[in-house]
Order: sequence, then C-alpha cells, then structure tokens
Amino acid sequence: MNTIQEPLEVYQGQFGQFTITPEDRRGVKIYRGGLLLAALSFAVGSGLILWQGATPLILNLLTPLFGLFCLGLAISLITIHIYLIPLHRLLQFCWGIGVISAVIIARNSQEPLALAVYHQPLTLLGIGFIFVALTGIYFKEAFCFNRLETKLLTPLLPLLLLGHLSGILPLLLEQVLLGSWAGLFMIFALRKLSQEIPSDIGDKSVFTYLKQQRSLSVS
Repeated sequence: MNTIQEPLEVYQGQFGQFTITPEDRRGVKIYRGGLLLAALSFAVGSGLILWQGATPLILNLLTPLFGLFCLGLAISLITIHIYLIPLHRLLQFCWGIGVISAVIIARNSQEPLALAVYHQPLTLLGIGFIFVALTGIYFKEAFCFNRLETKLLTPLLPLLLLGHLSGILPLLLEQVLLGSWAGLFMIFALRKLSQEIPSDIGDKSVFTYLKQQRSLSVS
C-alpha cells in the first residue's frame, strides 16, 4: 500500500529556494544528541572531581567519561552545519590531533589521564586541540544564535586552559571556572533541544552556491 508523503515546506534562501528533508532534521537531532552526550559526560566528570576530590576511583572514572565526551564531540563535529567547509574540516582536524595526543599520553603515563594532564600542563599543547574544536562550536553558536551561555563559554575555555598551562591561575579560580564551564555547557546543550530545527540547518541555498563555486573553480 502506497503512503502519501506530505510536501516539503519550501524556504527562501539568499541564493534561491530550498527544502528541509527528513535527513536534514535527523542530522540536527544527531548533532544535538552529540552535544548532550559531551556536556553530560563533562558535567559528571567535573562534578565528581569538584565534589569528591582526586580520589583514585574518581580519577579512573574520568578517563572513560572523557572518552564519552570526545565521542559526543565527534558526533557533533560530523553533523554540524557550517557554511565554510575548510573551517568545518579544521575543527575536525583539531579534534583528531587532540584525541591522538590523549591516547599517546594515556598509554605512556603511569598516572590516570586527568592526573597526567594536571601535573604536566604542557600536555595541553596536544590534548588541548580537542577544546579548540569545542570552542569553535561555541563560537559558531554564539555568532549564529546570540546565545549568552556560548558567549561566556567562548572566552572561558581559553582562559582556563591557558591559565593552567602558564600556571598563573590559583587552584580555587580554576575550580570556579571548571564548574562554570560544566554548568554553562549543560545549559547550552539542554537549550538546543528545544530550538527550532530549521534554524540549526541554516540557509541551504548558501551550501549549494558554495558547492557550485567550488565546482567552477576546479573546472
């Protein structure tokens, strides 16, 4: 029995009309799911370390939580809609460098990953690229949707990581910044769930136009 499909709504973009397909909507849901996984993993890990302190159990739990965080971030970086493909690929490349660095550090350290990074701030020169990619997402969301939490998160990450790398931040301030990061990240991820899906897809006519321009430049 044939089912009658409802016609897709037509949107007017900068370079012509376009439609939003079920696949587009599915991609946005996956993007938001990845953000939620990353935010929840990060919030749980941050909450445990701030609440219970650096006990052996907590430190060992942080490694799989960090793995889930990286997985969620990877899902979001694959499905995020960014007009400039070189920028999109750059964020994915940063994630890759950071993850490879994290694996190398974890394999070569006698300490749990979190403790190794804390005791050796220079490891942030490698693993920190994961957070460069995350900051790129925050910046994109702040620029496109004017979200207060992402406006705060965009400078907060470099402040905390560079401050720890240089050793200029007192421990209490680092804890405050870490807690703020975790809380704002959760607010951001939860608010994304109620946002209209078409807004996350953006103007598909721009993607089509840029693709045509690339084809012309190649030919």
